[in-house]
Amino acid sequence: MNFSFEKIFDQKFDFFSTIFEYLIKDYNKDGGGKYAEYYTPHAVSKIMASILVDKPVSNVTCYDPAAGSGTLLMNLAHAIGADRCTIYSQDISQKSSSMLRLNLILNNLVHSIQNIIQGNTLLTPYHKVGNKLMTFDYVVSNPPFKLDFSDYRNDLDSKQNHDRFFAGIPNIPKKDKDKMAIYLLFIQHIMFSLSDNGKAAIVVPTGFITAQSGIEKKIREKLVESKMLRGVVSMPSNIFATTGTNVSVLFLDKTNTKGDIVLMDASKLGTIVKEGKNQKTLLSPAEEQLIIETFNKHEAVEDFTVVVSYEQIKEKNYSFSAGQYFDVKIGYTDITPAEFAAKMDEFKKNLDGLFMESKNLETEIKKQLEGLKYE
Repeated sequence: MNFSFEKIFDQKFDFFSTIFEYLIKDYNKDGGGKYAEYYTPHAVSKIMASILVDKPVSNVTCYDPAAGSGTLLMNLAHAIGADRCTIYSQDISQKSSSMLRLNLILNNLVHSIQNIIQGNTLLTPYHKVGNKLMTFDYVVSNPPFKLDFSDYRNDLDSKQNHDRFFAGIPNIPKKDKDKMAIYLLFIQHIMFSLSDNGKAAIVVPTGFITAQSGIEKKIREKLVESKMLRGVVSMPSNIFATTGTNVSVLFLDKTNTKGDIVLMDASKLGTIVKEGKNQKTLLSPAEEQLIIETFNKHEAVEDFTVVVSYEQIKEKNYSFSAGQYFDVKIGYTDITPAEFAAKMDEFKKNLDGLFMESKNLETEIKKQLEGLKYE
């Protein structure tokens, strides 16, 4: 197996990203998958942080409810400045939480170590102010998409959780319990965890942005009705090393009350490379910057981005897919009257030929029918 740690320190802040991706390559396959972990590619992490932090801020709180080793939080803290933010996290994996604590030490974020909690965020969220859940200025997350949480599903469906899980809790299927859409609970938890001026970036399966019913549709309706949607970036396929699921990044902003929502289809970007038996799509630095700058400038670019209002999204049945808003174009070619007459003559000749062939065929069929005899 070929593996190099040569580029581990290139990023200067997320020291464990390469190691973590290497360690979990076979973890989901061989480790039972109960608490499956997925490394977020640096390109996706950078895009999320750079879009969220588009101007200088200070004295802010940053949170990830499914933090892993902290790749998203490290990118966010790097964009804000280690001395201008405080990190909070929770993750069910002790291994990942330990790696995040080491990351904080190496990134001058020692003041946040006590906020790194190992535990079940959905069942027993830790960070509170008094009896109420704490709210945060920035939230980033790449939550698990599908996971068996049937053993505590009914415990979540309590009166005290009705506001947090406003759109509902996925039911326990008779088969394939490991395919329960747990990410829908994380989206709702994040919405509930945003401060009045809060912003969030969440990795979601692309199917979420167009689902026409169920919890997915209810969440999208709430994002629009509450006017807290900033935009969506649909990523290229195979952007993740450990899963082939197509993903999009959902951006929330509780200050975006006027609309001006950016929907981007970046699925055609990137270069496909071979990684073992699988394929992986890599974004170049120039493509990363194109996504960031176009989104932050709220630019509409043909077949790439649209800028829409909340009303337009309602009219499209709450679809967050950029492709459904692109203009349908009909091509026209300018020709001279002489060229038009020549084309019409050519069409006429072709039709005359087809009509003649049809007539000959009709005559031949009649002739063959007349020759048939009953014996």
